[in-house]
Amino acid sequence: MTTLGVVMDPIAAINYQKDSTLAMLLAAQARGWKLRYFEPADLYLRDGVAYGRCQPLQVFADAQHWYELGDAVVQPLAELDVILMRKDPPFDMEYIYATYLLELAEHAGALVVNRPQSLRDANEKLFTAWFPQCTPPTLVSRDMTRLRNFIAEQGQTVLKPLDGMGGASVFLTQPHDPNASVIIETLSQHGQRMVMAQRYLPEIAQGDKRILMIDGEPVPYALARIPADGELRGNLAAGAKGVGMPLSERDRWICQQVAPRLRELGLLFVGLDVIGDYLTEINVTSPTCIRELDAQYDLDIGAQLIASIAAKIKR
Repeated sequence: MTTLGVVMDPIAAINYQKDSTLAMLLAAQARGWKLRYFEPADLYLRDGVAYGRCQPLQVFADAQHWYELGDAVVQPLAELDVILMRKDPPFDMEYIYATYLLELAEHAGALVVNRPQSLRDANEKLFTAWFPQCTPPTLVSRDMTRLRNFIAEQGQTVLKPLDGMGGASVFLTQPHDPNASVIIETLSQHGQRMVMAQRYLPEIAQGDKRILMIDGEPVPYALARIPADGELRGNLAAGAKGVGMPLSERDRWICQQVAPRLRELGLLFVGLDVIGDYLTEINVTSPTCIRELDAQYDLDIGAQLIASIAAKIKR
């Protein structure tokens, strides 16, 4: 019987209605797989072997009672057939250390989704640089003069840190904005940290589309996250409303541009963020929106993902 381990934030604190990891776990359990639950602090290394303190896990489609945990045991991570790395950012050094342990498990035969090295390599903001034909005018720099010049050139400009999530620390500025210098100084820590600047896309009013990719193939519907009144950010965490819509021809073209690289890097489950005609981010750590799309279109994206994973298990 296939055993799947999941590394995630505390399962007791998830949002039952929205949590994509729960959708994956329900699908794996429905397939007859055994589940094992880890939090990042449960992982450790001893004499070159990655271990984890895990608990047997059962999940339920019940908003009041969605999980049960059994007694904890310690086992080598390599004994698991599949490991889902679903820890939310921040993408800090502790996250990176966890990927090294998961990479040892991968080397010993476990399938880790997504591939640990690629989690380290594919920064969710910077990874878009591999596909400049898909992106709006973009600058990444910590040079404050260069950032000011980009704003003067582009007009309305969005500035954001390279390690944020959920719309945290995203700013909109423009030439002659009296706050522009303060924004640049704050985000770059006075020129000590890289900042991403992108031309503002007014199409954000129609939503920041999340397109889910499974092994390089897009789910045929996107979730357009429409900003709340008075908001710039199309993030559900910032109060945006999620509205499903079929992929456009441009959306499918962007997916085709990105797909070969995703497959090459072992990025099996990815969320593309598209505003208007442009790719703005590639989410590889813990993409969400499964349950919203499932509910609106009677899909089972978790089952699609687990089926794709099952086809890749080598043992």
